[in-house]
Amino acid sequence: MSKVVIFGIRDFAELAHFYLEHDSPHEVVAFSVNRDYLPEGRVFRGLPVVPFEEVQGVYPPGEHMFFAPMSPKNMNRDREQVYKSIKAKGYGCISYVSSKATMFGNEIGDNCFILEDNTIQPFTRIGSNVVLWSGNHIGHHGVIHDHVTFTSHVVMSGHCEIGPYSFFGVNATLRDGLKIAEGTFVAMAAAVMKDTEAWGAYKGNPAEKLAMPSTKIRM
Repeated sequence: MSKVVIFGIRDFAELAHFYLEHDSPHEVVAFSVNRDYLPEGRVFRGLPVVPFEEVQGVYPPGEHMFFAPMSPKNMNRDREQVYKSIKAKGYGCISYVSSKATMFGNEIGDNCFILEDNTIQPFTRIGSNVVLWSGNHIGHHGVIHDHVTFTSHVVMSGHCEIGPYSFFGVNATLRDGLKIAEGTFVAMAAAVMKDTEAWGAYKGNPAEKLAMPSTKIRM
């Protein structure tokens, strides 16, 4: 069991608090945000909210862990920035894996948020700072690299490799053996049948790359 500080005070943080309190051995002791975003009264869900700039003095890294279950804004790069800032302060990060997820001894990195009804088949490994919302099928012998978001009911077939910063909309489907390049955006219900290009956006069935005004997607 760890004493945990959650980064954020919005929906993802509130959900993380609920899951950790009801479905983990960890104890949430506080929330933390950048000083400019402190709420009135510095309290959220009945717990103190401390400025991230001062958190080490109140909740020392040697005695506490962090969890930063943030949204995929800016293709997961905002979450990556916070994750790296937490690590730079000397904190370790927990991962949350729902007791209602189906696992087979898979390797999971830190700061992952894996919710109920995910099936992660054998011989697939997951990097750090990954969000798997509820109800996804993650096929066998695959790799999901760091800073990736799956929404819900995504089917990733076997032997796929998912590049960092990728995002998958609800009900997206990936054929087996694909290499999904860094920063790929897959729209809701898209069926990806071939390898993708870095920072491309894909839509449709079969999925086709969309023409984009710039080389990197912003959310």
